[in-house]
Amino acid sequence: MNYIMQKSSALDQVWDNFSFMQQIINAHVNRQCAGCHEGGQNEDTIFDLDASRQGFVVQGSNGEFPFLTSSERLEVGPSPVLCLLPSPTAACREDFLLPPAATQATVEMTVSMAQVGADAAMVVTPCYYHGRMNSAALIHHYTKVADLSPIPVVLYSVPANTGLDLPVDAVVTLSQHPNIVGIKDSGGDVTRIGLIVHKTRRQDFQVLAGSAGFLLASYAVGAVGGVCALANVLGAQVCQLERLCLTGQWEDAQKLQHRLIEPNTAVTRRFGIPGLKKTMDWFGYYGGPCRAPLQELSAAQEEALRLDFTSNGWL
Repeated sequence: MNYIMQKSSALDQVWDNFSFMQQIINAHVNRQCAGCHEGGQNEDTIFDLDASRQGFVVQGSNGEFPFLTSSERLEVGPSPVLCLLPSPTAACREDFLLPPAATQATVEMTVSMAQVGADAAMVVTPCYYHGRMNSAALIHHYTKVADLSPIPVVLYSVPANTGLDLPVDAVVTLSQHPNIVGIKDSGGDVTRIGLIVHKTRRQDFQVLAGSAGFLLASYAVGAVGGVCALANVLGAQVCQLERLCLTGQWEDAQKLQHRLIEPNTAVTRRFGIPGLKKTMDWFGYYGGPCRAPLQELSAAQEEALRLDFTSNGWL
């Protein structure tokens, strides 16, 4: 959850002790987007920042970014945040499926997000033509985006959503780019995370776990933090897990990690965004409705979701 810094130290003050909590401002994002349909105003009453939560990732996987229009994305953007920028071929909205112009469209969105206040861009792998997305294609794509981006770029590999893992050799090559500062890896393969840490150790490049479910293991192999959906509802606990790992209190960290695994799975792989939003409502935040085609949970699913939290002592 700590320390993504731009190379050459140009943004050291921005990124120093910057804690990444995946979609902590989901409340802001979702309420604002709901207002887009109804003409209402967004409400900015969201999480207070403490010493452990000093920044946000908005419009990430749990912010339903593929279901936002370009204008909505820019409306949500302003603030000191890191915005996830999809390569348009990875998005689900038809108006983002831009064939040969995909890389250029990503550059344009990156520039637009920078203009409305984003401090960095998390760029997901282009994947629509995944059969042709080999290392050479991905290196070319990310290099072009990073060359033209006015803000630092963070690579984002999320194979569960894209069907494509950013190859390790591509990550190693891209880690040498002066404007590519790190990677969020959501694949859950801890050996891969460790290998990336090892092979990029001579670069100013930082590796982040993409889920609280394998956060401890990621720290153990050298990751410096995480971008975690579960932090929307158990942010203090995820930050506590980080502190335990960083201070070498591995036995306590293990106990806490065990209690976070089922809730984390529940709001990611098992029930996804509908489950995360429902849980946010339970914890007194604003989850709100999902955008179609996502559907709300059934009564049985909601009961199962609640059990995953109560059985681990969180509700």
